[in-house]
Amino acid sequence: MKSTKIEFVIQHIHEQIKARSLLPGSRLPSVRALAGLLHLSVSTIVEAYERLASQGIIEAKTGSGFFVAGPLAPLSISEIHPKIDRSIDPLWISRQALEAKQGVLKPGCGWLPDDWMPHENIRKAIRKVSKAPASILTDYSTPLGLAPLRELLSRRILSKGIEAGPNQILLTDSGTQAIDLICRYFLKPNDVVLVDDPCYFNFHALLKVHQIQIIGVPYTPTGPDLKAFSQAVKNHNPRLYITNSGIHNPTGAVLTASTAYQVLKLVEQSNLIVIEDDIFADLELHSAPRLAALDGLSRVIHIGSFSKTLSGSVRTGYIATQSEWIEDLADIKIATCFGGNNLSSEILYAALTDGNYRKYLEELKVRLAKAMDTTVKQLEKLGIKTWVKPSAGIFLWCELPEYFDSARIAQNCLEHGVILAPGNAFSQSQNFKNFIRFNVAQSIEPKIFEVLSHAIQHEIEQQRL
Repeated sequence: MKSTKIEFVIQHIHEQIKARSLLPGSRLPSVRALAGLLHLSVSTIVEAYERLASQGIIEAKTGSGFFVAGPLAPLSISEIHPKIDRSIDPLWISRQALEAKQGVLKPGCGWLPDDWMPHENIRKAIRKVSKAPASILTDYSTPLGLAPLRELLSRRILSKGIEAGPNQILLTDSGTQAIDLICRYFLKPNDVVLVDDPCYFNFHALLKVHQIQIIGVPYTPTGPDLKAFSQAVKNHNPRLYITNSGIHNPTGAVLTASTAYQVLKLVEQSNLIVIEDDIFADLELHSAPRLAALDGLSRVIHIGSFSKTLSGSVRTGYIATQSEWIEDLADIKIATCFGGNNLSSEILYAALTDGNYRKYLEELKVRLAKAMDTTVKQLEKLGIKTWVKPSAGIFLWCELPEYFDSARIAQNCLEHGVILAPGNAFSQSQNFKNFIRFNVAQSIEPKIFEVLSHAIQHEIEQQRL
């Protein structure tokens, strides 16, 4: 009841400011005066004022009372929403999807819809952790991170054939931070890094920060093109190769055992270290080969997180590799962020061990399989072909007629509230002008295909001019 009254007072002050009855710099009524005016307790007014002050709406002046804060800098209308006309680079899709206003459809984003995520599982975990000792809520984490979670991860990746004890696992704030730490450790400016072509677009963005040279290796339905991979290793002496294990992003393809063995042969003959990003592991129906398992974590570093299946807000990732590298990576982690997100680690551990996660995953896989079939059928009606039919996961890598420009189609769809992921955002070679990646879980709404159909028709008309 008191909380409702406090919100009433806050809303009352907001309305007074909006109506310009209270101007910037003007003094608010004293807590006693406003309490009498609104027939509320003094403590209610005090709490409302404190909350408004914490939001920067009003400010307290010792001995003088509360005053409306000074005017904010003018906000440009163009800054309210993401810039639609921004050039389509590796961060274009992320910016559009992360900043999208309510009602915008996001078949181009890389995560599940809110209502597909295990809300109650997360809420239950948060409630449990909130009752834990105060040190868990306030203290920094240890350098390697929460020990029980590292022990759990050790057991989980063993099911993929990857042997790594808890002391060979370093917790990070995300899978992206895991890659960044590894890049800081191994790379110098102007080093060469191999990536799949196409690959997850944020690999490009992150690597550019490290001022290195990026070489794309064509990706096939069975893994990287071995001839091109061998040539790249021979010609460029790369330091790192970053790839997805399990389900590949954006293609949905799966590395075969034969290709995996041949890739590792080439790695053994070079100066190359492999970063194997296993972020979609829990969406697999059948486990694919893991380079880290075949290599025994000698030249392959295994990373992952749970942002795609549990929460993108509870940020926790991990690195599994040889002990010597873990110690050095832990030092870099301390130097760059001091302590990891201990609270997120506790919440993640509680969510993974409460007994409901496995059941949720089984239901999710069934749901995704149905969405995959439905999306394929809808796209076929528009003449859009799938590059491969993925065995699992959330992505479809799709090909339009060769003369189509998926970037123009994406810009057209964005103007009508639909965010797509055009092919060249994923490509170092820029050879995927007529490709689009679809997230099947985000492609349920019929409006997506109506807007896409109009955009395709517009592209056809443009080609005729």
